[in-house]
Amino acid sequence: MKQLHIFFFCLFSVVALAQAPGELKWWKPSDSPFAVIDGQAWSNEMRDTIQRFPPRAESVVRKAVWNLSRNSAGLSIRFVSDAPQIIVRYKITGNAALPHMPATGVSGVDLYGLDSDGNWHLANGKYSFKDTVLYNFDKLKPNDNYHKLGREYRLFLPLYNSVRDLEIGVPKGSIFTVLPQRMEKPIVVYGTSIAQGACASRPGMAWTNILARKLDRTVINLGFSGNGRLEKEVIDLLNEIDAKVFVLDCLPNLIYPIVERKELQTRIIESVKSLRAKHPNTPILLTEHDGYTESYLVPHRQPLFEEANQDLREAFAQLTAEKVPNLYLLPISDINMDLDCMVDGTHPNDLGMMRYAVAYEKKLREILQQPIGVLKTQMPVRHNREPGSYHWEERHNEILKLNRTEPSNVLMIGNSITHNWGGKPLNNRIKGADAWQKYLEPFHARNFGFGWDRVENVLWRVYHDELDGISPEKIILNIGTNNLHLNTDDEIVQGLKLLVQAIQAQQPKAKITLLGIYPRREQESRIVTLNKGIQALAKSIGVGYADIGKPLLLKNGKIDEAMFSDGLHPNAVGYDLLGKELQPVLKAN
Repeated sequence: MKQLHIFFFCLFSVVALAQAPGELKWWKPSDSPFAVIDGQAWSNEMRDTIQRFPPRAESVVRKAVWNLSRNSAGLSIRFVSDAPQIIVRYKITGNAALPHMPATGVSGVDLYGLDSDGNWHLANGKYSFKDTVLYNFDKLKPNDNYHKLGREYRLFLPLYNSVRDLEIGVPKGSIFTVLPQRMEKPIVVYGTSIAQGACASRPGMAWTNILARKLDRTVINLGFSGNGRLEKEVIDLLNEIDAKVFVLDCLPNLIYPIVERKELQTRIIESVKSLRAKHPNTPILLTEHDGYTESYLVPHRQPLFEEANQDLREAFAQLTAEKVPNLYLLPISDINMDLDCMVDGTHPNDLGMMRYAVAYEKKLREILQQPIGVLKTQMPVRHNREPGSYHWEERHNEILKLNRTEPSNVLMIGNSITHNWGGKPLNNRIKGADAWQKYLEPFHARNFGFGWDRVENVLWRVYHDELDGISPEKIILNIGTNNLHLNTDDEIVQGLKLLVQAIQAQQPKAKITLLGIYPRREQESRIVTLNKGIQALAKSIGVGYADIGKPLLLKNGKIDEAMFSDGLHPNAVGYDLLGKELQPVLKAN
């Protein structure tokens, strides 16, 4: 995997060289030997085609659904670049704008960038809608303070138009590395024009795209304007997707007289049962109609959505009574629309889209048992602080692959200290290979250590499927040293509390042991105090605790420099000592 990554980096990246000003290097999806359209479920059948259904669906679904499936709503492209300027150009197949929706939403793109600590930022682009749509994102901040290898970007594509001949250009000499589709299971949304994106002012403000950023997870947008009708042909296609959650939000296209009320309940029940037959454990979320904002002054519309919601509740009650598992309901009260949230009484504006996204995030976190807190240590994020040493997302993907093929009894979760110890996934950072082989390999341990990780980064990894599909007997957790310069002791402890609870929710049968933070130069006394707090936390939430790093200290309380390579990371001798101290934990029943 690492060699493959280097190959693709070399293929799509150019080392900085002196070039004539304004000379650009262009990339198009067909240049990539792997799938790059994120949010696309059937990429192996479409290659570089920018659409939402595979070609074979044309002969299966209604013509209106097929035509809308060629709109690029919810699709995006991820890449890494250090370019100060990024230009996007493409052609569209329909009108640039709609009467109630601007060209920037119907036909435009949005570019978001992640800083090295995992925070989202929006890039402002100057645009032109002519025969070729052109977006120019100029004077970009190319790097953060950690390194000079660029940042990750996410380009959201048009909501209500089909795209062809798309190209991304950067100045020659700039890094430009396209990233493959995400490996984590996606949220799959089947819905109406509201799900497709009407009437967001720009693609990034469609609620499915807001949700994708909030959860930092792929959301597959199967919203079809006026045509989200719980049709068997579409449900059959959904059944082909290995989803994290299925969301059925079709009621606005199913109100009477589009379908009879009895038929509505039948469609709901049959759709749920079809999905449940193929996906016995995947959560299914049913969403009520969000209402109309002008119902008081135009009262004949009020009964339409109220009756549809009543029918949905009755169908939900019947399915629940039949003991259909993992079935959930998002009520209209949770969506919380008001008179300022819609463009035309039906379709949300940006405020309404945000209300939708907030409601869905809250409900999905509840369903998936993935809560967040108010502290930085309780907010799951990934990072890109050390790409020159290893690729964070690539290591995450390697763990997901190993989980499918190789069982492990012990998970060693941590930061660079764990990362450098040894074991799989293999890497070029290993400093304690002999100690790992001697003390941990006999217990079939797996290395879940990531360089530069903080508490919140491990929380992200737990929430993004690293503990799925495996049944470890023991989970050893050592994390927090990289939070010392940013967070108080209490913030670290509270972050660890949420993290342990998240691990328990994913692996309720595993025996969890919290390790005290290892000693480090000039932080010895603080770590002693902090570890007392971690020990008290472990006792209060019923998990184990061990301070295996104590022997790395001298009698005067300072670290034994002979055990360290740099005052933080142990050398081979230090790892051997840690391995010996870990033995009682690994052997305990």
